[in-house]
Amino acid sequence: MMLPYSNRRHLDPVADALALEVRDLNVEYPGSRRLALHHVNLRAPRGARVALVGANGAGKSTLLKAVAGLLPVSHGTIAIYGNPVGACHHRVAYLPQRGEIDWRFPIVLRRLVLTGRYVHLGWFRRPSRKDEAIVEAVIDQLGLTALMNRQIGQLSGGQQQRALLARALAQEADLLLFDEPLNAVDATTRAIISQVLTALQHQDKTVVTATHDLGRLDSDFDSVLYLEEGCEAPPPVRPFAEMTLGAAR
Repeated sequence: MMLPYSNRRHLDPVADALALEVRDLNVEYPGSRRLALHHVNLRAPRGARVALVGANGAGKSTLLKAVAGLLPVSHGTIAIYGNPVGACHHRVAYLPQRGEIDWRFPIVLRRLVLTGRYVHLGWFRRPSRKDEAIVEAVIDQLGLTALMNRQIGQLSGGQQQRALLARALAQEADLLLFDEPLNAVDATTRAIISQVLTALQHQDKTVVTATHDLGRLDSDFDSVLYLEEGCEAPPPVRPFAEMTLGAAR
């Protein structure tokens, strides 16, 4: 039996393959007969910055979770650097929405960020000096050094969001999936995260981000996938605020 994080399951990228290719994807949540995604397609070249846009409940989070391997696919395919989902765990990092985390869990910020290295370690290896150095570097990059020994529930909302981003960066993944990283954060956190996203592009990392911020689509992203009720949709013709207020989660 191979352990989930065994190096034997890590496959090399297929030459010239896209970072992410989603074809005719259908996804439904376990126990539900209603499709959460209907025949969705997405192509993301290496180094691309792709925005997922849509009202709450449109399917943005569902798509990210399917690519991350957290939801089963009922129809269609997902290829990550030419390989199926799960073929190389360390190559994909997923940053969930802050509300999905139990911030009461008794762990300090530094230990939370260190969990981003576990996919490289497997079940039985202890973090090396290299792992510790990577963790300290990303914590510093996100402006959290002074808070690294603070219990995660004692952090502000913006600090918690940066901690989650630090955990994703510590994984050193090639494909990063961000679910609303700039939602309800302070100006300092917004500026830091924007700088990090720019730096990732310079490193030829591919980033797929669910976002409500339509004002920065042209400056921050190379392409946009609009979703509405789980389907691909054209750009909105009415103010996005109206779409959001009228949507069911």
